[in-house]
Amino acid sequence: AEPGGPAGQRVPAAGMAEAGPGPGPGPAEEGPGGAAPSEEALAVIGATVPTGFEATAAAEVQEKLGSASRVSKDRGKIYFSVPARCLPQVHRLRSVDNLFVVVQELRDYHFKEAKEEALKDLEDLVKKLPWTDPLKVWELNNSLKKKKTKRKKHNQQSSASKEKVKDDGEEEGTDQKDASEQEDCAQAAEPAGDQGPEETGGAESQNGDDDNEQSEAKDEPCGVSGGETKAGDGKEGEGDAKVLKFRVTCNRAGDKHSFTSNEAARDFGGAVQEHFQWKADMTNFDVEVLLNIHNNEVVVGIALTEESLHRRNITHFGPTTLRSTLAYGMLRLCDPQPTDIIVDPMCGTGAIPIEGAMEWPSCYHIAGDNNPQAVKRAANNICSLLKKNENKESSTSLGIPLDIIQWDICNLPLRTGSVDVIVTDMPFGKRIGSKKKNWDLYPACLMEMGRICTPGTGRAALLTQDKKCFAKALSRMGHIWRKNQTVWVNVGGLHAAVYLLKRTWERAEEKRSFW
Repeated sequence: AEPGGPAGQRVPAAGMAEAGPGPGPGPAEEGPGGAAPSEEALAVIGATVPTGFEATAAAEVQEKLGSASRVSKDRGKIYFSVPARCLPQVHRLRSVDNLFVVVQELRDYHFKEAKEEALKDLEDLVKKLPWTDPLKVWELNNSLKKKKTKRKKHNQQSSASKEKVKDDGEEEGTDQKDASEQEDCAQAAEPAGDQGPEETGGAESQNGDDDNEQSEAKDEPCGVSGGETKAGDGKEGEGDAKVLKFRVTCNRAGDKHSFTSNEAARDFGGAVQEHFQWKADMTNFDVEVLLNIHNNEVVVGIALTEESLHRRNITHFGPTTLRSTLAYGMLRLCDPQPTDIIVDPMCGTGAIPIEGAMEWPSCYHIAGDNNPQAVKRAANNICSLLKKNENKESSTSLGIPLDIIQWDICNLPLRTGSVDVIVTDMPFGKRIGSKKKNWDLYPACLMEMGRICTPGTGRAALLTQDKKCFAKALSRMGHIWRKNQTVWVNVGGLHAAVYLLKRTWERAEEKRSFW
């Protein structure tokens, strides 16, 4: 289990409250009256992050929002308190996959042994939870999403108007329609992840959104349904007249429960429906209520994201596209400094260098791969990013400090000692390459990386699932690389590791001249 984070988190009325054994009475529903949520109210936000990078995410929250985070015992989650007005900044965090507002946290919940009694207690819990303030945070979140959607459509229409040749109103309308159709097609074309039941009370989706300003996101750990939901439709214009549609997603871990996640989601959802008179809908929901159960810890929340933040930069996917949130965590481990040259020698679709160029624009990023198809995909992703930056309001984008090259990882066209940081996702030997090939590839890669990396100050963050092969290769290259840290991560269900290496002062073997 992950150790707890800073202990001094604030507990607002509708936030993380502790409860003793059993589903005792929770705080009464309270909060400011009126329909509009108070932007000064503190909201307790839960965020799912790549497992192993909880501390990295907590550091980002502290740095960008000034809030201390607590790492959950349930790996891959952190909690922090922020004013509701900070929601846009929360959505711009680079290390989080999914976001939700916490209704209540019960840290020492006692489950009855009999299934019927345990499920009945969960049903009874619904009436005791402080829903008011979290629902106001949810409403504020939806109003922010609506503003972003309107701005996006306006930008599409503006760019269409600029490109029209004739000053004809009818043609302008057609251009605008075409632009919006292209936007719809672009969204529809994004590949969905494998869907299937997990130990979560709902379907799973990995739909991407290539808007990194405030993507509406959801990811595997919370068991999300695919499909784009208009979460605030019932709250705008029509007031409360329209009945909201909802679903409950249960994510359960632990072997001492007498019920399954689907049973918990079903019964808890029935009680939610009775309490709010909402309509249940598993796919076209407005509100997603989250029921996270980890051993004797229960957290109830309301989702603030619908599609996964972790694919914010990628439009052209490869067989092993890395999550942007994981790429950010790897880059942050290396602590990039202004003017650093950062290289990803096996870039695939370019998730790492693109994330790096977006977050560390004062560094120069070089990406390469030996596969021409991968280089083409990475180049297309860079073009999509440039185009998106051009469409942003009041943008004076001058491009991004990133180049993509096709090369041989064992024979890089870079000067010895010219690179400050190397961050890459190495072949696992499953979808790409093989375990047998890795025994030759890994030592050759480490040798060439050691040659181009600056002695004494250079560092590298390397991700691999082939830990045995990597350990053997590293022992052979111990004269040029020292292991500083190992971060254990989950990559698509595979137990992998990120190795943070430091370049020694030892001089690497010189390569023959390329020219």
